[in-house]
Amino acid sequence: MKQSIQLRLGQQLTMTPQLQQAIRLLQLSMLDLQREVQDALDSNLMLENVEEVERSAGEEAPDATGPTEVRERTSVDAGVDQEVSPESTPMPEELPVDSEWTDVYDSYLPSGGHASEDSGDFDLFAQQSRPLSLHDHLHWQLSLSRLEGTDAAVATALIDAIDKDGYLRTSPEETLETLGDEDLTLDEVEMVMHWIQSLDPPGVGARDLRECLLIQLRQLPANTPRRDLAIAVCERYFEALSKNDLDQIGRHLGASTEDLRQAGALIRAQHPRPGSLITEIEPEYVIPDVFVRKREGSWVVELNPETMPKLRVNPDYAKLIRRADQSEDNTCLKNHLQEARWFIKSLASRNDTVLRVASKIVELQRDFLEHGEEAMKPMVLRDVAEALGLHESTVSRVTTQKYMYTYRGTYEFKYFFSSHVNTASGGECSSTAIRAFIRKLIAAEKPDKPLSDNKIAEVLSDQGIQVARRTVAKYREAMGIAPSNERKRLV
Repeated sequence: MKQSIQLRLGQQLTMTPQLQQAIRLLQLSMLDLQREVQDALDSNLMLENVEEVERSAGEEAPDATGPTEVRERTSVDAGVDQEVSPESTPMPEELPVDSEWTDVYDSYLPSGGHASEDSGDFDLFAQQSRPLSLHDHLHWQLSLSRLEGTDAAVATALIDAIDKDGYLRTSPEETLETLGDEDLTLDEVEMVMHWIQSLDPPGVGARDLRECLLIQLRQLPANTPRRDLAIAVCERYFEALSKNDLDQIGRHLGASTEDLRQAGALIRAQHPRPGSLITEIEPEYVIPDVFVRKREGSWVVELNPETMPKLRVNPDYAKLIRRADQSEDNTCLKNHLQEARWFIKSLASRNDTVLRVASKIVELQRDFLEHGEEAMKPMVLRDVAEALGLHESTVSRVTTQKYMYTYRGTYEFKYFFSSHVNTASGGECSSTAIRAFIRKLIAAEKPDKPLSDNKIAEVLSDQGIQVARRTVAKYREAMGIAPSNERKRLV
């Protein structure tokens, strides 16, 4: 092959470190961004938080001789004065009536501890490393019981077989086989199982929904109205109840419509997953990126000022940089200065982009803010990208894990983007608005004659929204609403 020199022109997209950093910061959520900012403050000596600097400057400087110590003088032997600290002062046997513990010793409440505003008591359980689980709650009740030996071992095995919803996922026969105790009988295992079913929360330890409801109903006071009828319905006609065949139940039990209505209401008042009443879930907090408020008839979008610290370059360290110096220390300062400027610029670019996208969303979805979900307009990423001159991928990054606070609630940016359905007038209707219409129709339906999916589609068609029955069923299932035959209730 003959060698030759050729000249070619071409374009190549190169992502600089600054661009990569800006893209990465743009797609972070507010909590992740706060951690990223804190990491930058810890690793870059040129960066500093303006608020922390001003706060520390406003505090009174400590004495050069060291911290001031409170001293007490006490007479010792031949009248020689000696200084002692409060920590070395012995605790008096009896305190005056008008004094408190904190008058002699400092408060023992650690930082971050939870105390009641009324009593000031220290909450020991608030210092737990993990939330209380259902198994912890049941084992705690077991430790307070009088069960010992084999019975305690059987109870421990049964409690360990209870799932997070409170249901026992093993049979007495399987438990007996697992323990392998020849002296243990099946009746003893069932006795311990019934004892567990008497624990808190009511209904725990049941093997199915029917048994769970029966346990809760039987623990109600005997004078509860329609308690016996509700127990009879669950015991003998639970399958008919699950199919909502109220005519069959009333015919066999000879109960009136009003009695069945009250019994059904009592059954529905019981909790189908009793374990969820005990299990505590760590709350997940959402910090809004922007606030939307109405001022003088117009909607105003503002960045959340409390979530983003004000950063700047430390002027004292910046003065130490010498231009012509190529020493290792000077080079380190230059690199930190350049990284700090890039980081501050990337943060400013992120805030500007988030504010622009949020303002455009509010502009396009003003009817939603004025009238609610039924006025939501269909909108896709391309609409915002073309209006702002941005790429769709940029808008997608901005709308991911970013939240907007409005007087109607806090919503993720992506909530305002939805598909559309054509209307009879040639317009478009958002899928979010259709869901709102369906939810409104179902909420206003008669309990004894619920609307079917086909009937809802006809009502929407009369309003000019052309949707198929299967589309209504899809939206209804997505909202967790049962079909019409399961929503039927007695008047």
